Amino acid sequence: MTDSAQSFLSNLLDKDVQNKLKDILDKSVKKLLEFLSKSNLPEKRNMIEYLRNRLSGMKPDVVVDPIYIGVFGSTGAGKSTLLNAIMNKNFFLPVSGSKACTSCVVQVGTGLSRQYEAKIHLLTDEEWKEELKGLVELAEPDEDDDDYERNEAVSKISAIYGEEAERKSYEELCSMKPIVPIPSSRCITIKATKEEELSEKMNPYVQIQGICSDASEGTSEKDRNTQLWPLVKNVEVTIPKLKLVPEGVVFMDIPGTGDFSSRRDAMWKENINKCSVIWVVNSIERIQGQKTHELMLKEGMKAFQRGMCRDISLVVTKSDQMDVNEYKRERKKGDINKHDAILERNEMVKQEKGVMMKKNLEKKLPSDSEVLHKDDLVYTVSAREYWNGETLTNEETEIPKLREYIHKLYEAQKRNVLMDNVEELWVIFSLIQSIWSKQDAQSFQHQSMKESILEHLIENLIGLNKDIEKCFVEVEQPLREGVAEAKRLCNESINRILNRDRGNRGFHRTLKAVCLNFGMYVSKVFGRIDINSSLAQPIYDSIDMSFGNIFRIHMGSKLKVCLDTFKDNLKKQLREAVEGYSADSEEELRFLQQETDFIIKEAEKVILQKKAEIYNSLTVSIQNDLLPCYEGAAKQRGARSYQRMKNILTEGIGRALEGGMFEKVQESMKKHFEDLQVEIISKMEKDFFTMLDLVFCPWDQLRQDLPDLQDEISSIRSTHEALQPARDA
Repeated sequence: MTDSAQSFLSNLLDKDVQNKLKDILDKSVKKLLEFLSKSNLPEKRNMIEYLRNRLSGMKPDVVVDPIYIGVFGSTGAGKSTLLNAIMNKNFFLPVSGSKACTSCVVQVGTGLSRQYEAKIHLLTDEEWKEELKGLVELAEPDEDDDDYERNEAVSKISAIYGEEAERKSYEELCSMKPIVPIPSSRCITIKATKEEELSEKMNPYVQIQGICSDASEGTSEKDRNTQLWPLVKNVEVTIPKLKLVPEGVVFMDIPGTGDFSSRRDAMWKENINKCSVIWVVNSIERIQGQKTHELMLKEGMKAFQRGMCRDISLVVTKSDQMDVNEYKRERKKGDINKHDAILERNEMVKQEKGVMMKKNLEKKLPSDSEVLHKDDLVYTVSAREYWNGETLTNEETEIPKLREYIHKLYEAQKRNVLMDNVEELWVIFSLIQSIWSKQDAQSFQHQSMKESILEHLIENLIGLNKDIEKCFVEVEQPLREGVAEAKRLCNESINRILNRDRGNRGFHRTLKAVCLNFGMYVSKVFGRIDINSSLAQPIYDSIDMSFGNIFRIHMGSKLKVCLDTFKDNLKKQLREAVEGYSADSEEELRFLQQETDFIIKEAEKVILQKKAEIYNSLTVSIQNDLLPCYEGAAKQRGARSYQRMKNILTEGIGRALEGGMFEKVQESMKKHFEDLQVEIISKMEKDFFTMLDLVFCPWDQLRQDLPDLQDEISSIRSTHEALQPARDA
């Protein structure tokens, strides 16, 4: 790429250039709308509406479609500290210390305002009452006073309704007035001129506070407001523009295990799924002695199958922590200093964990996936050394390395989007210009040409339908094998959940919470327990490679190959049809081919939106089959209730197994595949027919009434010409 092209691309990402493109779009859409208000001819209106909708859908502003980077890890892993260092804002986001943080997702992005702002989104009244019903069940007293699940439930109920509220029934609590003011909008907006001020105001909402003993005596309104932490669903933080982080990059601080609240847990999954990049974060001491990071990595890897994830890395925090004397003894290196010991140890961690990550990724992803061939699967970072610099240099903390990664990711994605938008705009405006310039505007209105194109289109759609069907057939064998394996391991899977390695003390209330939440619960003691996913796991293990081959975002997926083949064949036939009837229709041909690309992109969006639903259909089907036994087990109380819950679950799952639970799972996924196939073909057929009606509308009647877009065309022409060296490079 030439220096001038590179310079223009850099300028293209500048806000002023994006605003210029947005201004062109806004003015063009406004003029087309004015035309619509004057025209009564349906053919004319349809054509202008098509152009208006296409221009309205273009987004030159990089903030409209942000790049989400998910920072994924358990409490104490160092997620917030890592983000503070990357943003160069020490102690801005709350870090877990003496107070535990809530399990909500905290989103951090930049904005145009000079103010700092946090929006605290609360559970709706319906969502809170749904959670409250389970909390009341968990808060029932029994002989186990040290039960963590009960203590947490009591804390949440007491924070909203006051001390002793846990003794009330669900109905009584619903009729009580909360001791804390809850805004009707279910959203609290906090603004500040300085980061320290916003941090201080925001922290109480994302950290678990003590139980408020009496909200009416000696308790300030500020303190009462902070008791809302059980209701917090998610937090959106917007800070002024940063030099170190590109505008349009949004960080998602994601808890590692989800949440008891079904709505917060759903948002947890949704946020993981929409991340382009996932960083699994854990500290150096935990990563060497625990397996938590491996569980997090497995959860993050699911985003490749069901979400937008393109890249995943392990970020090891607190990498400066070391007992150098102990390291010398272990490695038998008496003369090594702390600096060199840290770097040597960190390099070994990178090698060891990189091998582990690649091995696990290879089980799930096709061999040509980009993530399998990248240089950095593991980063070892130190926020403390970044700020203090006592032992490591700034570069050795690897904070700058992560920033460099973010900038490269941003530039690659956003430049492509903006370049594509400019190209599309130029083709659309070229078509409009050609209508003005041609004296014989009927030259492109041969009915026989339209019929020829329609014939080719229908023929290609039939071929695409068959190709998609073959594509989905490839997952049927792994699906059958996975179902057989799931049936074989069913008893083992449920026994592993119901019978804990360290005994069942304290687990009875956790199991009740699992049943109250229809098979899933996040426990601070026992971790994430998901019966539905555990029973489905052998199927996922069997289908993941085939599923990834069909649906992955990267180039070369089976579905993308089907769509690209369809596109290439149709574009070739379009050229032959147009050139066979008219030698002076280059703008129309370019428009037809560009809109073919656009329609294919829209179909790909449908696929991306639906693949999570298809992937999750396994666990949803199992959950629906097991609802009666979850409900029955949740009702058990009194002596030996734990054993009765176990029996109900074991026997209920056994009956479901005999009743064809896993066969229903298989049929459910196949039905989702079939529905997607129908939706793809139906949408493309509708979109192509609409586009062809536009191209073959009465141009001769339209030409004299078209709005004047010469200024906009001139602006786009200059931008398009400046981009050509970059496109050709």
